[in-house]
Order: sequence, then C-alpha cells, then structure tokens
Amino acid sequence: MPSGVDGVSLLVRWLIEGSRGGVTRARILMLLRERPRNAHQLSQELGLNYRTVLHHLEVLARHGLIARLYEGYGAPYALTSLAERHWSVIEDSIRRVGVRL
Repeated sequence: MPSGVDGVSLLVRWLIEGSRGGVTRARILMLLRERPRNAHQLSQELGLNYRTVLHHLEVLARHGLIARLYEGYGAPYALTSLAERHWSVIEDSIRRVGVRL
C-alpha cells in the first residue's frame, strides 16, 4: 500500500482510471460509501456476475480500500479508513471515468 497522498492518488488512478475494470470498481466504491454490502448484494445491484464482483472486491481489498467487516460467508464489505480519508481523490477518479456520483 502506498504511503502519503501522492501514493494513494497513484493507486486510485491506476485502480479506477488505468485498468479495464475501473468503472466497475468505481461503482462498487460508491455503493460501499452508502453502506456496507456483501458480494451477492453488490452483484444484484450492479447487474453483474457474482464472480466478477468477487474479483473486483478482492482487488480493492488487496490494495487497502475496502475490507470485510467479519469473516464468513455473506460477510459485508465496507470502505477502510484509508478510503474514507482520501475519498476526494477517489471521487475525482470516479468522475474522470464518467460514473455519476
């Protein structure tokens, strides 16, 4: 995980703006900002395959932007304090890829 605002900015830009799945990750982050959700709930709300959503959740979690609230099947994901602290950076990237906030 990068340190400092510049490191977080680069990470967010790469995850949202610089990769094929960026729009999906942006949509997931927006939904999790509203309230925690599990993978099934996200797949239903986004109209995406469950495994696709799981992949994006794993990418976001691996980079420290989201975390499971507890272990086990059906556990919800939520934004981490890192994502909350740098939400303005995330929001800028979300806008750049054309996802409505």
